[in-house]
Amino acid sequence: MKARMARPVEKDSIVDGPGIRTVLWFQGCTHNCYGCHNPQTHDLDGGYITETSKIIEEVGDISFQDGITFSGGDPIMQIDAVLEIAKKYPDINKWLYTGFTFEQLLLIGEKKESMRELLNLLDVVVDGKFEMNLRSFDVKFRGSTNQRVIDVKKSLKRKKVIEKKLEYNPKKIVSEKRVYI
Repeated sequence: MKARMARPVEKDSIVDGPGIRTVLWFQGCTHNCYGCHNPQTHDLDGGYITETSKIIEEVGDISFQDGITFSGGDPIMQIDAVLEIAKKYPDINKWLYTGFTFEQLLLIGEKKESMRELLNLLDVVVDGKFEMNLRSFDVKFRGSTNQRVIDVKKSLKRKKVIEKKLEYNPKKIVSEKRVYI
């Protein structure tokens, strides 16, 4: 399966979710949020096309990482490719950033099996468009206060949005495997 990527796999990120993470940057986004920090990822024909098998090969063994983050652009624009990659890493924490709301993802899932399947594999969805007038440096792992960090498994189980409680100290990054000061 092919995927359109914005840039190569990024390892050892400490800003795209908790701990030390591998980030996949998918190309393409129709939200076009004013002030987006990744506007180069919006063009649906931008970036480069590669096979998901090559992405998985590039990601390789990430057992030493605390998680994998799907970002972009908007990964939801390429649900099937994201799903194929997510399935390869069943035992690692998975975050997905999207301009869609969680409620919109559930509606997509009513018609698209791959969306339902992907949601069941994710641990966290950071949802909602970036809103420049709500921009804040005080919110963790997001750009504006309207965006939510959603605990997907609890939300699906309880059939309502459950936001994840985050503990984060930017001066000390603690990983299950190591401590960075």
